[in-house]
Amino acid sequence: MTRPSPRRRPRHPRAAARRRTGRPTPRPPGRGPLPARTTAPDTPPTTSTGTGTGTGTGSRLDYANSAIGAGSFVLGLMLYAGYLYVSAFYDYFRLGTFAVGFDSFEFALRSLRLVTLPVLTALALLFLVPHVPELLALLRVPERHLRRVRGLGRAVARLHLPLIATGVSLMLAWPRLGSFQWAAPVCVAGGLLLGQSPAAVRGAPGRRGRRPRPWERAVAVVVAGAFLMWVVALAAGELGRRDARHAADHLVTRVAVVVLSEDRLSMTGPGLVTEDLGKGLRYRYRYSGLRLLVERDHRYYLLPLRWRHDRDATFVIEDDDSVRVELRPGVRAGARPGARPGVPPGVRGTPGGVRAAGRAAHSEHVNSCVPMAT
Repeated sequence: MTRPSPRRRPRHPRAAARRRTGRPTPRPPGRGPLPARTTAPDTPPTTSTGTGTGTGTGSRLDYANSAIGAGSFVLGLMLYAGYLYVSAFYDYFRLGTFAVGFDSFEFALRSLRLVTLPVLTALALLFLVPHVPELLALLRVPERHLRRVRGLGRAVARLHLPLIATGVSLMLAWPRLGSFQWAAPVCVAGGLLLGQSPAAVRGAPGRRGRRPRPWERAVAVVVAGAFLMWVVALAAGELGRRDARHAADHLVTRVAVVVLSEDRLSMTGPGLVTEDLGKGLRYRYRYSGLRLLVERDHRYYLLPLRWRHDRDATFVIEDDDSVRVELRPGVRAGARPGARPGVPPGVRGTPGGVRAAGRAAHSEHVNSCVPMAT
């Protein structure tokens, strides 16, 4: 048996005309306009997050990772700078940093010595300079001046290659820079960072507006960070040596030390006073005219009152039963010439300062307490 074909609905003449011409057939007069067809807007599919906290959790994790990374970098930089500062300071007195026994916490604290007013000012300017156009816009500066400022910023950004070349030239003349050696790595690091700015990328003649690849940007940032670490090392070392020279020039203001010993100690130096108190006393020998540099683990690192870097030794006294160490106040910086212990302020190794240091040693000798008898 043959299956009967399904019946088809008759085609409407207007629909057939629409298919043939591709245009809508005009509606006969007397009838109202066709109703407008409405289409739903294209909306992206939404995914249900349950409580709606997925995005917030991801952003908090990003912030936490960024904070941890920045904190680790800052802590490492503080330890590095503190170690270099301490090493430069005590190397001036011929002491090793690890031999003295400093720990990481002390390195981090000593690094705060680098946080000075010029450093804070430079950091504030580095943060403020990229936002100068926004600041001027808030101050309602005319638009023509804003365009000039933006043009100046773009011109400076395009000078990143000459800035790097200047830094390399300064490194070639390194011995002649003296106390301005930090300028060479600063120029190189500044040029590398400026080279990653959009203005430098657009203005480069060979790039034709091509943005740097991710690995190029990463290499530039890493190299710039290495040069900035070099700047920190130079600054910490120079500051440590300068503070050491200042401490050596003002030894009379440091803590005075009197050492009492059962046996004679092999200590000689300018300003050191040695006394033999007799056989009837437990601590027979007394040494005054010393200043305390640092104390660690019952070891006292001492300097004679007129210590000089190029000729004199640093004494290390270990506190045990055979030695008694007395700590006394040094000379105050604002003390009058006639005040005890008899040393005027501002002793800097001059002949008057040497006489003042001698009076300080004599005063310590006269005012020292009587040692314990047997």
